[in-house]
Amino acid sequence: MLTVLVHHLTHWVSMLLPRDEEGQALTEYGLILALVAIALIGALTALALGLTGVFERVVGALRG
Repeated sequence: MLTVLVHHLTHWVSMLLPRDEEGQALTEYGLILALVAIALIGALTALALGLTGVFERVVGALRG
């Protein structure tokens, strides 16, 4: 799923750029895209850990 997301983001960024863009600018956009992907992975990991805690409390409450 993450690979598909990165592919779509890369395609979206490439559509925003003019076709005669310099290689250096494309590299900068690639770095920005990589940083966004890292931030997204971190946010999703934090969300998953938070949800795990919520489900553990629910299961504990149901078991009584």
